[in-house]
Amino acid sequence: MMIFASFVPMIIFVFIILLIAGAVKGNSEKGGEDVIKNVYIYLVLFATLMMTIGGSVAAFMALADIYAPSPYYQSFEEYKRWGDPSFEKSGEENAEKLTEQQLRANYDAMVASQKENSILQAKNNLIKSFGWIVIPLPIFIYFQRRLVRRNSLKE
Repeated sequence: MMIFASFVPMIIFVFIILLIAGAVKGNSEKGGEDVIKNVYIYLVLFATLMMTIGGSVAAFMALADIYAPSPYYQSFEEYKRWGDPSFEKSGEENAEKLTEQQLRANYDAMVASQKENSILQAKNNLIKSFGWIVIPLPIFIYFQRRLVRRNSLKE
């Protein structure tokens, strides 16, 4: 949603320009008020549409992470060297040394745990993304219907 935050100054600038244009164009107070209402409605529609689109993209990315989580990047050889609990940081070895099978089992458990954590995090992100869709969508629909109704009354 950092992208949306970068549009805020631009939205404010456009809003101010439209307000000035409405004030210059409308000689009566009613004309200027209509311009302000229209600008407000279009800004709400734009903001809620951007939130819904952003939430949809984030939901798609979360679904992709659920079905194809990112792989674990440490190889078994690196794990043997750095993940072996019998190897201390000082470079000395303890009396007990894990066998290759025990190391492989530990490595496979760690990879499975990392994959499971990645999927859980993606599910959490999916739920948050649905919030970015479900919350602004009714507001968008309400203002869209209001705009259509308002335009049909003017004609």
